[in-house]
Amino acid sequence: MKILLTGATGYIAKRLLPVLLEQGHEVVCCVRDTNRFDVNRFHNDRLSVVEVDFLLTGELARIPEDIDIAFYLIHSMASTQGRFEEMEALSAGNFKMRIEQTRVKQVIYLSGIVNEKELSKHL
Repeated sequence: MKILLTGATGYIAKRLLPVLLEQGHEVVCCVRDTNRFDVNRFHNDRLSVVEVDFLLTGELARIPEDIDIAFYLIHSMASTQGRFEEMEALSAGNFKMRIEQTRVKQVIYLSGIVNEKELSKHL
């Protein structure tokens, strides 16, 4: 299967990527900054990297249309602007818009760990 892995420099994705490659999947990693992702670390011809900022609609076309599964692991935690709710909504909306233009059959979303009483503002 061809899998889109967003948030590829994040904690979960860094651990998920080797497993997906080991299982024989083709993986397209989405990162905001390709300089923060060491593709050479994996030595795998089934791995590719695309630079996409999901806050910028002009970059969404870089996501291939022939993907089967998409992991949504994007969170705006690194932002210093503090507008987490707006940024999360925009990012998710842009992801949804682009994914609807692909062949994707399944989207897997991983939310953050939350307190039972109150949802963190950035989520």
